[in-house]
Amino acid sequence: MIAVNDRLPEATLYCRGEQGLDGISISELTKGRRIVIFAVPGCFTPTCSEVHLPGFLALSHKLREKGIDEIVGLAVNDPFVVRAWGESHNVGDEITLLSDGNGSFTRALGMERDMSQAAMGLRSKRYAMIVDDGVVMWLGVDESGLESSSAESVLAALDNLSN
Repeated sequence: MIAVNDRLPEATLYCRGEQGLDGISISELTKGRRIVIFAVPGCFTPTCSEVHLPGFLALSHKLREKGIDEIVGLAVNDPFVVRAWGESHNVGDEITLLSDGNGSFTRALGMERDMSQAAMGLRSKRYAMIVDDGVVMWLGVDESGLESSSAESVLAALDNLSN
């Protein structure tokens, strides 16, 4: 599994843009920037939709005040579902929601989670990370619940990193 001080593996993530499918490489997304990436097991699932994403929306300005250039939400869902999820939550420009539809980035991180028992197939573990120029500076992973990967946990980690 990816760890603090590791460089993110190269992969392409996708979003459904106005003109079609848009891809962005991890290196392009992170180059020279400090970003937060949070991942959810599935768009429109209860904890993801009712708490995790709304938490990042509510604290997006505070995260940016702490030097975060971009907040990226990631799901192993297709780009159409990810876009609809963002629209349903009115994320606008506050959060960039991206699809890892085939789970290749998720597997490369060692963050895959088999949710076949819930009819969801391969998904991502719930996690959040602070990434500086492609290197993981902080990582919080939740096997269940939402304690380590919440927006509040990321905000606290940013405070600790600056001390």
